[in-house]
Amino acid sequence: MTLPNLADIEADYELLEPDDRYRLLIDLGRALEPMPDALKTDATLVRGCSASVWVYPTELDGKLHFLADSNAAITKGIIALVLTAVQDKSAEEILATDIEAALEPFDLRNQLSSNRTQGIPNMIALIRATAERLK
Repeated sequence: MTLPNLADIEADYELLEPDDRYRLLIDLGRALEPMPDALKTDATLVRGCSASVWVYPTELDGKLHFLADSNAAITKGIIALVLTAVQDKSAEEILATDIEAALEPFDLRNQLSSNRTQGIPNMIALIRATAERLK
């Protein structure tokens, strides 16, 4: 299953009550393609997250594709949301994308606990570092 685009997610998200927003994030996490357990290593672990989050980049035809997973449903949904802003783009496109601004309409800091959102900057930093390395 592929993730919907960010604008479609935002349109749905705006209409939902807080509890339903949680469910939407959980559903987004479920839509991530499965990440093989063999890729869930210390090297792919995102530091600073309250839950375990793994992100593994692949490159095909100049586009970056990320596999990701988390051991917490909401956090898995958050990484899915982050990836929606950058998935299958070139390194240059990713570096030109203001990921924080793309996520701003979701107001995650006010919608979720600080424990759930503390790792988002680290997720974004890892994605940017990968794009920087591969540009």
